[in-house]
Amino acid sequence: MENRDWYRKDASKILNELKTSEKGLSDSEARRRLLKFGPNALKEKRGFSKIKLLLSQFRSFLVIILIIAVIISALIGHIIDATVILIIVILNAIFGFFQEYKAEKAMQALKKLTSPVAKVLRQGSIKEIPAKDLVPGDIILLNEGDKVPADARITESISLKIDESSLTGESVPISKSIDAIGKESPISERRNMAWLGTVVTYGRGKAVIISTGMGTEMGKIAKEIQVEEEATPLQERLRVFGKRLGIIILAICAIVTIVGIIRGNEPLGMFITGIALAVAAIPEGLPAVLTITLALGLQRMAGKRAIVRRLPAVETLGCTTVICADKTGTLTKNEMTVERIYYSGKTIEVTGTGYTPEGGFILDKTKKNPLKDPGLSLLLKTAALCNNASLRKDRKGIIGDPTEGALLVAAEKAGLSQEKLKRETPFVLEIPFSSERKMMSTLHKTGNGYAAFAKGAPEVILKLCTHIMEDNRKRKLTARQTEAILKANSRMGENALRVLAMAYREFRNKPGESEIEKDLTFLGMEGMIDPPREEVKGSMKTCQGAGINTVMVTGDNEVTAAAIAKQIGMFREGDKILTGLELEKISQKELEKNVENIRIYARVSPIHKVRILDALRKRGHIIAMTGDGVNDAPALKRADIGIAMGIKGTDVAKEASDMILKDDDFSTIVTAVEEGRSIYDNIRKFIQYLLSSNLGEVLVIFIALIIGFTSPSTGGILLPLLAVHLLWINLLTDGFPALALGMEPPEPGIMKRSPRSPREGILNRERMLFMLLVGAIMCIGTLWVFASQLPLGVEKAMTMAFTVLVMFQLFNVLNCRSPDKSLFRIGAFRNRKLWAAILVSFILQLAVIYLPPLQEAFNTVPLLEAADWAIIIGVSSTVFIAIEIKKLMGRLK
Repeated sequence: MENRDWYRKDASKILNELKTSEKGLSDSEARRRLLKFGPNALKEKRGFSKIKLLLSQFRSFLVIILIIAVIISALIGHIIDATVILIIVILNAIFGFFQEYKAEKAMQALKKLTSPVAKVLRQGSIKEIPAKDLVPGDIILLNEGDKVPADARITESISLKIDESSLTGESVPISKSIDAIGKESPISERRNMAWLGTVVTYGRGKAVIISTGMGTEMGKIAKEIQVEEEATPLQERLRVFGKRLGIIILAICAIVTIVGIIRGNEPLGMFITGIALAVAAIPEGLPAVLTITLALGLQRMAGKRAIVRRLPAVETLGCTTVICADKTGTLTKNEMTVERIYYSGKTIEVTGTGYTPEGGFILDKTKKNPLKDPGLSLLLKTAALCNNASLRKDRKGIIGDPTEGALLVAAEKAGLSQEKLKRETPFVLEIPFSSERKMMSTLHKTGNGYAAFAKGAPEVILKLCTHIMEDNRKRKLTARQTEAILKANSRMGENALRVLAMAYREFRNKPGESEIEKDLTFLGMEGMIDPPREEVKGSMKTCQGAGINTVMVTGDNEVTAAAIAKQIGMFREGDKILTGLELEKISQKELEKNVENIRIYARVSPIHKVRILDALRKRGHIIAMTGDGVNDAPALKRADIGIAMGIKGTDVAKEASDMILKDDDFSTIVTAVEEGRSIYDNIRKFIQYLLSSNLGEVLVIFIALIIGFTSPSTGGILLPLLAVHLLWINLLTDGFPALALGMEPPEPGIMKRSPRSPREGILNRERMLFMLLVGAIMCIGTLWVFASQLPLGVEKAMTMAFTVLVMFQLFNVLNCRSPDKSLFRIGAFRNRKLWAAILVSFILQLAVIYLPPLQEAFNTVPLLEAADWAIIIGVSSTVFIAIEIKKLMGRLK
């Protein structure tokens, strides 16, 4: 909407002008406004054009030369040859177009998976919707770590601070208020506004959207924030490799052409053959097949709940040697339930599980009514009020943080309704939780004045307490009582309970923010269980087999962390635990020395994660690091693979990450590593296939010229293949089989291999030897068939050589399914798409041999004798048999 000086008006007046309310818009009104104002998105650069994409297939230097040669052939009367070559060039271009079009569409589909979402109030209910569906008048909720999804006027601010450096250049986060600003002010001083693209760094709040998409301040400078997509390191390496390979092949083709002309062949014919050989030998389809393989692989990963935001992460996944994972929600279910309460020196059991407020309180095997115990009731009340979670309307779940949800459900079990408590003790202000402070406080209005309620880590809360509630009396907190509380905390932690302490303080007059967390009265502790995910134990074993170390990095205490680690098989004899305090006391060199043996980092803050990363990297590790908070962003950026949580992760963490887990599950990381290894393997497989097959074609022509087969009719040098044959082979074998090879399922035992070194090249010594062996077998077999059939006629010999080379390449694609395992060990029919591609290619080759119009076009004759096919299959299968024997010998070593 147009700028109406929203910052100068009261929030209530703006709501009226936008015809909305504090409960938000109705769904029907939101749909109407979306049609009127359009999606909340910045206009991107013009997308790819299908026409330009098709025309780009003819821009290749070699293709242009081939088209010129076709024109010359037509002018001197070689109409059939010219027509056939032109048709194959067009078919190649169409196939290339569809490959690149599919790659582009696949990449666009991946981008949609990472589109941002926003929390919005619609008809009084909190909903999470795509940010592009926001409209003026929507009420959005802003929490620490969120990226502001549109320009908005603040209507509620609870210690809200926003980093506006991306828009204004102001390096310090701005404290936000709901008050109108009387005078005209620049954007940087409009403290009651939130701008698209800025980041909430502290507190929480609500705001009403006033502008979306290109109508926002960021929309006005949209062109400045659009960036070109960069190639991945793998794509860049392949580009350089392809360029060098192209130069070598062009040189060989030039030699072939010159030698052919010197030895008496027709210059134009040799020129066309040389160019056709270059077109066939250079794997020009490699970039498209690579992009499709990457994109489809990433779509498979997304289907398995891992969204890769940056393509280079796929390469790195296969190299990962260490996974540093958060405990809560990643290794555990993130379904907290209060099981025990420590209060007044006694331990109370709480029954019921999950987020349904059904259960009771048991002390010494007797049911206890908390409402009849003022001290216990105050403890539960504190936990419910110092809380940003809420119970769902159907009372079968919570909205908000799982830990806060568990505390809220425990209070509801006692009959303490959060809604009623908030009405009786209205909220005044909040000092939010942060991973550095490890506590949170709220101030509320009471009948006698004010009351502060606090919750946090027991050791942190105890330091701020001077008194304790014991037997419903407020007493001075003694050292003996402090020691007893800490021992109770340890006992609960040993049982894998997460423990939070509660405290409060009363005031006659409204206190300053600095007074709220002083001289508190300790009320007690609540212990919650967050059980390990069932599948994590199996994933731990998979990681051990794959040579990947797992490290727990948690804000919980070391006792709770160790209990969970032992349950999932993560903690072994000789492993060490290091706390945040201990980490701060040791030097970086000392950490590097011991980092290999540290399995758990407990009570750590996000800044510690960077030190852990640096120490592991010094020891040569490739690290995947998980994170969810604003302060995790530096570690996520610094990690080789930064992994953000899709459920509890903040927008800032997600933006800093390379990968997002839709389910926050550790097992999804392991699945992603397996898929990443598979994708990289498949890229290597089709590169090996294309290059080894193309090498065979080059050797056949080159060695044939050296041998010097003589034409009975002209006396000139006779080649076993025509230009049209080379182009047809290129179309048949470089297309569907190569693409299907890129979709090969993960090999059995892929997660029993050690991680790949990032310095390891695409083609190692073994693969180069494979290519030479395959190329040599194809060359010898094709030339033998040609020579043996030559006495029966040139056309018959050419047809046999042409077909045997096609079959060689179809057998070779089976070789490339695994570099060291037999086809029958990996499952011969696991990749049905590959068999379909082979079948299609074979049928098309039969058409060229047996359909009269194509026979004339390709200079082929029908192969009518069974002996012909026995020779073709027998000779071409030797490439498969030889490689199978080589693999068997490798296993016997």
